[in-house]
Amino acid sequence: MNTFTKSFTTLTLASAVLVGCMTANGPATAEQGMGQTPMTKTSMKNDEATTPKLNDLEIAHIAYTAGAIDIRYAHLALALSEDPEVRNFAELMIRDHTAVNNKALALVQKLQITPQDNAMSQQLNQQARQIREELSQLRGEELAKRYAANELGYHQTVNNVVENTFIPNAKNLELKALLTAALQTFKVHEGHAEAMNNKVM
Repeated sequence: MNTFTKSFTTLTLASAVLVGCMTANGPATAEQGMGQTPMTKTSMKNDEATTPKLNDLEIAHIAYTAGAIDIRYAHLALALSEDPEVRNFAELMIRDHTAVNNKALALVQKLQITPQDNAMSQQLNQQARQIREELSQLRGEELAKRYAANELGYHQTVNNVVENTFIPNAKNLELKALLTAALQTFKVHEGHAEAMNNKVM
């Protein structure tokens, strides 16, 4: 299996994990969101027994985890790659995702709540470890292509979930506002990732 095929397969698996967990995650254990509006059951298009909505504490944990994962990808890319496109993008990811995560931490402290670990966060971390292991074995052009492909697929998937699941389902207005603002930044990242792919291919 060549690097391109491996990249496509891994990205497909990552998308399945991220989106699949949104529709197959276990029932939430926290009864409320992040302090403003109590979580209430709402009607869903699919069977509620198999598609429970995540609560605000879980959404906050997943969003922070996704940002932290991309920061680690970026640090690894900076350590291993001399490609200017890769390095510029990685530096941007560290700067922007750190800023968003710092805002998330400030909100958590303000509301005096603890984000809730969950199966989706755990699966994201497991998938990220596998991708970091693969990236760490690559150098030069192969590393640049693999990093670029992963970043494009990662941002496409995360942006879709944030826009269509996290923001509509978030109950706390400050969390919703933070996610909405962050999404605009992440969409810019997606555009940069696409441009990076075109340059390194």
